[in-house]
This record gives sequence, structure tokens and C-alpha cells, in this order.
Amino acid sequence: MRRLAALVSVAAIAVALPAGAQSPDLRAVNGIIDQGFNHSEVMSTAAYLTDRIGGRMTNSPQMRQAEAWTQTRFRDWGFTRVWTEGFEFGRGWTAIRSSAHMSAPRPLDLRVIPIAWTPGTDGRVVSGDIVVAPMTSAGDFAKWRGKLNGKIVLVTRPNDASEPTEAFFRRWTDEELAGRTDFVQPAHSHAAVERGLGAPDFAMQMDAFLKEEGALAFVKMSYRDGALLHGSGYTYRVGATPEVAGFEMAAEDYRRLARLALTDAPPRLDLMSEVRFNDEDVNAYNVFAEIPGTARGNEYVMAGAHLDSWAAADGAVDNAAGSAVVMEAARILKALNVRPKRAIRFALWNGEEQGLHGSLAYVDQHLATRAALTDPAHADLPNGRSWRARWPIQPRSGFNDLVAYFNIDNGSGKIRGINAEGNIAAAAVFEDWLRPFESLGAGTVSLRNSGGTDHVYMQTVGIPGYQFIQDPLDYSSRLHHTSIDTYDHMRAADMRQAAVVLAGILLAAANSDEPLPRMPMPTRPNDSDPFAY
Repeated sequence: MRRLAALVSVAAIAVALPAGAQSPDLRAVNGIIDQGFNHSEVMSTAAYLTDRIGGRMTNSPQMRQAEAWTQTRFRDWGFTRVWTEGFEFGRGWTAIRSSAHMSAPRPLDLRVIPIAWTPGTDGRVVSGDIVVAPMTSAGDFAKWRGKLNGKIVLVTRPNDASEPTEAFFRRWTDEELAGRTDFVQPAHSHAAVERGLGAPDFAMQMDAFLKEEGALAFVKMSYRDGALLHGSGYTYRVGATPEVAGFEMAAEDYRRLARLALTDAPPRLDLMSEVRFNDEDVNAYNVFAEIPGTARGNEYVMAGAHLDSWAAADGAVDNAAGSAVVMEAARILKALNVRPKRAIRFALWNGEEQGLHGSLAYVDQHLATRAALTDPAHADLPNGRSWRARWPIQPRSGFNDLVAYFNIDNGSGKIRGINAEGNIAAAAVFEDWLRPFESLGAGTVSLRNSGGTDHVYMQTVGIPGYQFIQDPLDYSSRLHHTSIDTYDHMRAADMRQAAVVLAGILLAAANSDEPLPRMPMPTRPNDSDPFAY
């Protein structure tokens, strides 16, 4: 109970189990452990998603293959309720090949990747002198006007190289986990939300400027050292596609070019890229499978992970790992022929990498929406861009049906506990549900909020949505969105453990006599600092 002691210290709050909460069925836990450790298929699933299909950019052919294959897999395991739900996204995009070569002052191959949703060079080599012209806002354009015609433009300001001072790979220590249990007060700023509504699309602004100036292509610097590449881009909307080819270059190669540009031997560069836009269907599709409930009407619990990825590598730890764990938890429970009180739904989200689009579409369609903004200037903003500024929340008929949602999206590390998102009452229940898995390393309950993934929009409308605490390994340090995010860096033992813990938590949530306690329905908060300028 050492974690509960930390919870109590927040505000001397009692954490006795809420009335109606039910401890896990330990015989069922034994079955889950046997199935998950002795008959696991999690790594076979992960290998197919990564080695066989590869990077799964939203609406790309690879993602269409993943959408179809995951449905087939659920059906192979005996699921009879498997379906997809579409939502409008935009263009698909696939990188075929690319190269970069410095031809002067000496020959040297350089490391590049096309920036997602930018056009290619149609497989032709584009040659030109470089101009280092850092741009971060439209206010930078005037400085470079008249200087870019026929040039390859390097748009990032080069920085100093960074050498690692900490190990890339690590696991949470007991002391670190204990330090994660403190309650953290939320912070609200209506001014910051308003600024977000009016933020311009700088990528399209820069593209228009470069085209007007006659630039041949642009290159940005990778934001990580170690020759890691990402290729992230967000110009996927129909009718908003750039016209100038874009590349991301390894930081070490980029800095070399920038240094040479200041000498008497400025470099000349050859660039080539071939990309393909996929416009057959502008809709992206979430994939679902479900074990039906036997008692509690339309109530259900759900686990999810995002199936899409970036395309620099195979999207292994981000997030084939989470998808494989969710699918394995589904397989385990189906193999045990469980008959839960509540239905257990499994979700593989789409479009997460571009802004949690798939999970937001689900929330908006099934759970709750928000009142429209009255300012006509904001009428065309994407849903996710305006979501947090719109009040009040308007629950849909299915709002109370989703009892709890659990998300997996922090790499392939083992589950060490769960973030209770400030929900004191739910934290007490999680303590009980996790107790059978303490010997597997999963026992910490944190009151912290966690962000950046598919439970977020559920939390914003009052749905109990949670992200697990996972060992970080080398997820953030070198794998997240990078060109080395491949199967090799997945941890099989950790993923087996994660699937076992997830299956156990889902079954406990589905069979609990009472739904997981909810926080109050969110209403428009006050500014945390009413006197901030």
C-alpha cells in the first residue's frame, strides 16, 4: 500500500474502495497469465505490422493494408463483431525513394528523407547552389526576397551539436515511480487557447513564398543528432498541398553544408525524391472488435492504440507496439472465452500522428460534442483546432455507455502502472485492480495527467480515459518518429507483460459491479492566473 500512502498525502483524502467496486477474479487472472506468457502471439502481430507492412501513414496504401489485415486477424481469433468507422482526413502520401549528393566542393552522399505531404521532384535530380535562409514565421520572408531564385533553400537555423549526457535506454526506478504519484494542479489560459485559433499555417505560407521566389526545393534540419531522420509534415488536407519539394536532412550533414556556405567554397547540392499521393478515398478508418457483454445493457469498456505511424521507418514502438498489445489482449480474452458483464471493445485508431483525428472523430460521433464557435472567422477551422475553445460540452446518447478507456502508446516498455488523471476515486480502484500484477512490476497509480495521445479528447469531455505508465526504454531518446523505429528495438518480454496487464484490467473493469468513478462533467474553467498579460 506504499503507493496509496503517497496518494493520501496529496490532501489527506480517504482512498477506501468505492461502494460497488469489485476485486479482480484471480482465477481469471491465472488464465490470462497462462495464455499471455505461454501462448503469446504479440510479437508475430508486431512483426507483420512492421517487417511486412512497414510505415503506416494515414490513408497510404500501407495503412489500407493494415486496416484490412487487422480486421482479418480479429476474425481469425473468433471475433464476430469486427467493423470500421470512417472519418474525413485528406490525402494519402507515400515516399518511394530519395537521395542527396553534395557535388562541390567535394563529392559526398548525404542523408535525407522527403517531408510528408510535400511533392517530390518526379524522380529527377534537381541541382543548385544552396542558400541558408532560416525561416520560422512570415516575418522572415522580407530578408530573403529576391535571393532564392534557382537555389536550394536551407530553412533551419543550424545549432550546435549535442552529445548525449545520459543513457539512451532506461527503466523507471522505484524512487522515480514514487515521485510520479503527486497531484499536479491543472493550468488554464483562455488567451493561449484563443491564440491557437488564430495561428497561421506557416508551412503553406512558406511554400507560397518559396514558389514565388523561384526556389528549387527546401531542406530543413533533423531535430535530433545521430543521423536520425523523421520526415514529419502536416499538409495533408485536400486543396492545401505544397508545390515546392521538401526534404529533411540529417543534422550532421546539414551543419556541414551550413558551415561550407560561409567559406570561399560554398556547396552545390543534387536532390531527388519520388513520392506518390493517394487520393482514392479521403476517409481514414478506425478499426474495432468487440467481445459482447452479458449484463449491463449498452455499457462497455475499451482499450485502444493508434495503428498509423510516420514513414521514416516501420512505426514499431510508435505504435505497432501498442497496437499489437491491444490485439494480443483481445486474443487472450477471446481464447479464454470470457463472458464479461460489460462489452469489451478494442480500437485501433487512425490519424493519431496528425492530431488524434481518429479518437476525436469517435468522441464527436458517439460520446460528446461541443457547441460551435460563433465567430465566422473560425467556421472553417478543423475540429481538433477549435475543440478546446468550444463550450459547453454537449453529451450524446452514448455518453454514459463508455465506462472506461485504456490507451497504450508509449513504446514497447512494460506497464509499470497507470495515470489516474487526477481522479482520486478511480485511483483507489486501480490500486485494487493492479494488485495481482505487482509481481510483474505494474503497481504504481499516479494522479498525474498524461497527454499527447488518444485518451485526451475523452478526458476533455469527462469520459474516464487513461494512459498507462510504461518503462521509457529508448522511446523518446532515439526511436520516437525516427528512421530507426523498427522491430529490432521492441522488447518482447515487456510487450507480453503489457498485454497480460491490459487484459486483466479490461476484464476487471468489465465485470466490476459499478462503473469506474467519473470526474464531474467539465465546464469552462477560470484562468489559473487571472492577472496574466
